[in-house]
Order: sequence, then structure tokens, then C-alpha cells
Amino acid sequence: MLQSPEPKYSPTAPTNSYTPVKTAAPTMEQATIGKTLVIKGEVSGAEALFIDGRVEGSLSFPDNRITIGRNGNVAASVHAKELVIMGKVEGNVECADRLDIRSEGSLTGDVITQRISVEEGAIMKGGIEVRTPEKKSQPQNQAKPEPPKAMVATAGA
Repeated sequence: MLQSPEPKYSPTAPTNSYTPVKTAAPTMEQATIGKTLVIKGEVSGAEALFIDGRVEGSLSFPDNRITIGRNGNVAASVHAKELVIMGKVEGNVECADRLDIRSEGSLTGDVITQRISVEEGAIMKGGIEVRTPEKKSQPQNQAKPEPPKAMVATAGA
């Protein structure tokens, strides 16, 4: 009887090569402003931002989330997709998607957003404008091309 040669390695045995592990969802990059940092001026970016220090000026992250940590103190106008406040914010806020003020958070300023959540115990001083998504204007635009087609058909007949 012929015997097959034994394999030189076992598939279950550890190897020296590195195989990266793929995750189901891509990891989201997030910048952090630590407790001891003080930033004065204009801060903008294309990734999420966590603020636990002090920022004065303006924050512009229109496609990302800004989180103000419990130690965070912001005296700035804020423009973001999402804003979560657990610390203190003084300034006007504009969110493309939602604003979430947690129970230990405080906001003094006017707000423009599509969705808002204010937990019990949170402090909110200022005006609120809740806007609906601008999808309602699209059906009107689609209805406009139809009358000219009818007019063209009438003119050609």
C-alpha cells in the first residue's frame, strides 16, 4: 500500500506570516481635542471630532459628527452633520442631520437642525428651527418638464 507523504505544515499550526483581520464595518476616524488643550480660531475637517478641552471661534465639520465631552467647553459657532453635547456650548449651531443634548450638557445659542433630542436635565437657551429634508422640492421639479412636452406635442400637431 502506498502512503502519501506527510504535509510539511498543518493548516491549524501557527505561521509566521501576518494576515490582516477584516472587520464587518470600516473604522471611523476621529480626532480628539484633549482636556488640557485650548484652541482659538477656525477648526474644520473631514473626520469626526471629540472635544474634551476648550475651543473658541468656529467649528466646521459639515459631513461628520462633533461630540463635546463632559469636560468640553466650546464658545464657537458650530456647523456639523451631527452634534452631541455632554459639556458646555455657547454659540449658534447648525446641524445637517441631528442635535443631541445629553442630560449633563448645556447649549446657549440658536439652533437649526432636522432632528433634535434634549434629555431631561439638559440646559437649552435659545431658538430652535427644525427643518424638514428638502426632498419635497424634487417632485415639483419632475412635474415641471411634463407641461412643456404637452405644449410641444400640441404645437407639432
